[in-house]
Amino acid sequence: MSHTFIEREIAAVRDQGIAVDTFSIRASPAADLRSRTMRQEAAQTFVLLGGDPAPWVRAHRSTLGRTPIAAARTLWTAMRSGDATPRARVWQTFYYGEAVVLHDQMRARGLRHVHVHHANVSADVARLVCRLGDTIDGPGTWTWSLTVHGSAEFENVTQWDVAAKIRQARAIACISDFTRGQLMRFVDHTHWDKIEVVRMSVDPDQYRPPAEPRGHTGPLRALAVGRLVTLKGFHVLIDACARLRDNGVTVEVRIVGQGPDEGVLREHLARTGLEEQIHLVGPVGQDDILAHYHWADIYLMTSFMEGLPVVLMEAMATELPAVATELSAIPELVRDRHNGLLVRMARADLLADAIGELAADPDLRHRLGAAGRESVLTEFTPRSTGPAMADFLERAVPADAGPS
Repeated sequence: MSHTFIEREIAAVRDQGIAVDTFSIRASPAADLRSRTMRQEAAQTFVLLGGDPAPWVRAHRSTLGRTPIAAARTLWTAMRSGDATPRARVWQTFYYGEAVVLHDQMRARGLRHVHVHHANVSADVARLVCRLGDTIDGPGTWTWSLTVHGSAEFENVTQWDVAAKIRQARAIACISDFTRGQLMRFVDHTHWDKIEVVRMSVDPDQYRPPAEPRGHTGPLRALAVGRLVTLKGFHVLIDACARLRDNGVTVEVRIVGQGPDEGVLREHLARTGLEEQIHLVGPVGQDDILAHYHWADIYLMTSFMEGLPVVLMEAMATELPAVATELSAIPELVRDRHNGLLVRMARADLLADAIGELAADPDLRHRLGAAGRESVLTEFTPRSTGPAMADFLERAVPADAGPS
C-alpha cells in the first residue's frame, strides 16, 4: 500500500508509449488492494512466488537442460554476492531460483531489460537475471536499472550490497538530489554520470483541493499518513499535541496507516490522555484517502528518516499547509515559510510551536497551502516526471538490446 507511487510511475511511462510488463517477487495481500487501480495492476502482474510450481519447474528444467554452464555460473555468482555471512549467502541461492523464473518469463516475452525499485531483494534478482542472460546470449545483451529512494539503502549499505549494485546497474534513477549525493559517496566518480535524478509524482487532478475553501468551527484538524513504526515520529506528534493542550490549544489529529507500533502508540495516547483527540484510523486506500486530506486543515510529517515522501506531495497538492521535519530531501519540496513550515527532528516543542502558529493564523494556512500546490504542479506531476522516466529508460537500454 505504501508503494502506490510505483503504479503511478508505470502509468506515466505507459502514457509515453512504452509497453511495461510488471513482475513482483511476492503477491500483495488481497486486503491491501484497496483501490481499483491496485486490483487491476495485481491481476496483470506475474508473481515469482505465486504458489504455482509449474513456472518454476518449467524454468529450471529448461535452463539446466539447455544451458547448464550458464546456470552453474549464475548460481556461483549468487553465492558470492551480497553480505558475506552464511545466512545471506544462503538467501542468495533463493534469489537465484527467483532469477531463473524471471529470466524465463522475460525471454518468453522478448524482454531484455528490467527496471527495479529499491536496492534490496528485487535488485539482487535483477542482476542475477542479467548475469544468466549475458552468459547465454553474450555480454551486454541483458541489462538492468534501478530507482533508489532512500533512506533504507543508506541504512543497509553492506547488507544490501549497495555499492556493488551501483557499479553493476546500467543506470540509476534517484528520487532526489539528496539521494543522488548519498549514492555518489559509495562509488568512484567514474560511476557518477549514470546516477540521475528522476522525481516521483502525484496526479494533481486526483489530489485536488476541496470544492469549497477549508473552514469549520472547532479545533484545528491535522492529518498524518504513514506506517506505524518508530521512524515516523508519531510519538513526537503525540507529545507535541500534549504540549499544545497544556497551553490551551486543542488539535484534532487523524493518523492514517498500520504497522507494528500500533499497540505502543495507543498506550502512549492513554498515558497522555489524548485518546479522544488523536485517532489511529488504520489503513486507507487511494480511492478513499482524498476525503481525509479534505477533512484536515494542516498536514504533519514528523519522521526521523525519509526519502522524499510522495504522501507529502499528495497533501500539498490538495493545498494542505505542511509542517515537516527538516531532513534528507524534504527541503527539496518544502521551503520553510514559502510553502510550509520546517522543524528540527524529534523536537516536540518546535513541532508544537509550528502547529500552534498555524492554528492561530488561517491566512498563513491558506497562503502556504496555495504555494504548496503550486510547487507540486511545477515539478512533481506525471506531466514532467513521466517523460523524464521514459527518457531515462530509453537511454538505459542499449540500442542493440532489443525490447526492454
